[in-house]
Amino acid sequence: MTQNPKRRLFGTDGIRGTANTAPMTAEIALKLGQAAGLLFTRGDHRHRVIIGKDTRLSGYMLEPALTAGFIGAGMNVTLAGPLPTPAIAMLTRSLRLDLGVVISASHNPYEDNGIKLFGPDGNKLSDETEREIEALMDSDLSARLARPDRLGRASRLVDAAGRYIEAAKSSLERGLRLDGLRIVLDCANGAAYKVAPAALWELGATVIPIGVEPDGFNINKEVGSTVPQHLCAAVLEHGADIGIALDGDADRVILADERGEIIDGDQILGLIARDMQASGRLTGDGIVATVMSNLGLERFLAGLGLTLRRTQVGDRYVAETMRAEQKNLGGEQSGHVILSDFSTTGDGLVAALQVLAVLVRSGKRASEACRVFAPLPQLLRNVRYAGASPLRLPHIQAAIEAASARLEATGRVLIRASGTEPLIRVMAEGEDRALIQGIVEELCATIAHATTAEAAE
Repeated sequence: MTQNPKRRLFGTDGIRGTANTAPMTAEIALKLGQAAGLLFTRGDHRHRVIIGKDTRLSGYMLEPALTAGFIGAGMNVTLAGPLPTPAIAMLTRSLRLDLGVVISASHNPYEDNGIKLFGPDGNKLSDETEREIEALMDSDLSARLARPDRLGRASRLVDAAGRYIEAAKSSLERGLRLDGLRIVLDCANGAAYKVAPAALWELGATVIPIGVEPDGFNINKEVGSTVPQHLCAAVLEHGADIGIALDGDADRVILADERGEIIDGDQILGLIARDMQASGRLTGDGIVATVMSNLGLERFLAGLGLTLRRTQVGDRYVAETMRAEQKNLGGEQSGHVILSDFSTTGDGLVAALQVLAVLVRSGKRASEACRVFAPLPQLLRNVRYAGASPLRLPHIQAAIEAASARLEATGRVLIRASGTEPLIRVMAEGEDRALIQGIVEELCATIAHATTAEAAE
């Protein structure tokens, strides 16, 4: 069987890199706009694309380059400005557009940026479609671009934020309000810095916002879901009932209970799954998560009579499996939570609202309501390598198999290459913390030694 060629530009979540350095240059963004615009021109109607972004300085460079590319391909461009990734996915569908684009590197620092694409259905593009776009980018498009009288136009969607706020609020049952809840909300100085506080305030919550002063350089800097310690401290300082931390493009969420202790994506998935099952809203008799989700979550779901379907890492793979198996809940331990009744991709605000609804209905504190299972000890380490992946070496594979055998039915070992960096991620989990630590340290040392030995040859 012939294997599909590997994508050159696209990774697990669009194209990403250091701003103003390939592939995150204005030149490549222009070419991407042309290629994607041509590929999604299907029919005789005037085709349209929406572009949103987060708060990085480099967005000012990439946005006009993409706009020029789409206009040159004959597409009309709608500019949404800073807005969460799930908002662009939603608007692509609700406005019946041909394509949606988000300029963001999610949880990365401001120096990086990225470009994510959504099809007319609001879903992220498949690997095959991304390969088609790359092939077009590598070809001569000059003869296929629009004639002067068929060039597109650009306009700004002035009520984009309001549309998303209303869509997020509508994920709650009619009449439910958040009055009496004191919430610390960390927006990571990112795309949700306006819409998330507004949505919670309109629902009646007392909102203590942090990370809402973007300057182009401070997105995810010491704030947001990847630095939850800041959120935890703020919850304790302000005596809040709960803390919510989004990442730079607000497609993931991490929570903190009133004691300042972190509630990760696995706990959020377990809580929402149980709530949806109890109300008859959960479809497919289970949820979808990735290979990184804790075994404790799987055992908790099994106790409810639910299954946990695992995919490779990446929220779009979770979403694809959810659609294929007709499940309406899935996500990742990192905080991507997909509720497909409301969104086609991870939506940190919508996920947080579902948790807040449980708190309101139950009257319980976050520390009681949000810890639905005891996680098994889990340890993750990264090993950097140069050249070819060391996972291809027979003795590395043998070491991994031996480590898995030591855990037998009490845990598991997961070794995988990063999709965005030259890293081998070594993870093990099980009931014996000391055994887990020993296995991870031994595997890391074996992989590091192989990498060093190969580099010396």
